[in-house]
Amino acid sequence: MAIRLGNGCSNCANLKDNNLCGIHGVKVTSSYTCDSFEMKAVLKDDRNCETCLRYETSDCSNPQKAAPHMLCSHWAPQTGMA
Repeated sequence: MAIRLGNGCSNCANLKDNNLCGIHGVKVTSSYTCDSFEMKAVLKDDRNCETCLRYETSDCSNPQKAAPHMLCSHWAPQTGMA
């Protein structure tokens, strides 16, 4: 089995709103990968607490540590994903 760090769904052009795979039609997470992976032309580099929908809300999974420019695996976009 090959390890493909860059082939995660969050970097795939086939990822649609609500973490839905546009090819397979199923909900996916950041740990999914597949052979239909198509790299996004540009990776977003704005994933941090300030751009997270959960920042400073009761849904934040790390409220004691969350701070501007901090990254975490529970990031959620404030607007729909392109």
